[in-house]
Amino acid sequence: MSYIVTQNRIKEDKEMRNVYCETLMELAKEDERIVVLDADLMSSMGMKPFWKAFPSRTFNVGVQEANMIGVAAGLSATGKIPFAHSFGPFATRRCFDQIFLSCGYAKLNVRIIGSDPGVTAAYNGGTHMPFEDMGIMRNVPDITILEPVDSVMLKDLIRQTINRYGVFYIRLLRKNAIKIFEDGSTFEIGKAVKLKDGRDVTIISTGILVNEALKAAEELEKEGISARVLNIFTLKPIDKESIIKCAEETGAIVTAENHSILNGLGSAVAEVLVENKPVPMERVGIMDKFGEVGPESYLMERFNLTYKDIIFKVKRVLSRK
Repeated sequence: MSYIVTQNRIKEDKEMRNVYCETLMELAKEDERIVVLDADLMSSMGMKPFWKAFPSRTFNVGVQEANMIGVAAGLSATGKIPFAHSFGPFATRRCFDQIFLSCGYAKLNVRIIGSDPGVTAAYNGGTHMPFEDMGIMRNVPDITILEPVDSVMLKDLIRQTINRYGVFYIRLLRKNAIKIFEDGSTFEIGKAVKLKDGRDVTIISTGILVNEALKAAEELEKEGISARVLNIFTLKPIDKESIIKCAEETGAIVTAENHSILNGLGSAVAEVLVENKPVPMERVGIMDKFGEVGPESYLMERFNLTYKDIIFKVKRVLSRK
């Protein structure tokens, strides 16, 4: 693992879906085992270039997500490495039994891509807004759950999965991410990334909340509060060692995620803390609610997912320290 945190956090030029497609195309040229499946969202996911380049290795199964997972499992059983995509709730909630049995229980080698996580589903609204996808997928034994924060991390993680065996769930932003890491950075699946050091509290974040966590830390610093910021991009297996170390060194934890506070990052961190190093903890995330229609900026305010909400929780946890 070798990474540099950028000093200029701006929106990336390329959308994450385009980087995903380009990376798979590069890898597919080198490895004939790679195949792609989609549930009638080839255009939405920007995967038509892959389809044109590798028509015999591309399967658009239509709006049949459960069948798509079954097909992916079958392809894996023949030695292929399938990447199966749909929007987050349909890639997880709609076909969980197929994931659990046909992929997990059968010990096959499948990558499931769930796009538009949490409030990033925006105008697609509550039916397409996965607040529970990581929580659902945590129940699959031996699964690896990843949420890359920007395209630099995405490229590196996709490449790493090729040489690993098992079931992966990759929670993927489709549009432009905020750049967090400099080009060429590399990461280790299962290991957290420290973005900023601090002594008073640790903010553990994932996905689009990473940028909000860094904003919060910068504002807190003006008030004399030293906040460490940790990016946990692997929800399972989670980096217990880093969580315990942060609890020991800072004595207070705030988690921040674009997901329900139930069964996601907040729950996973709490499980580690209560069994190993109990310290005061607060959670920023969706407070057990359904999604709704609106622009992402509005939804982040609506569901209390902004850096201001993180600051509020930091001050509350410090009062309990």
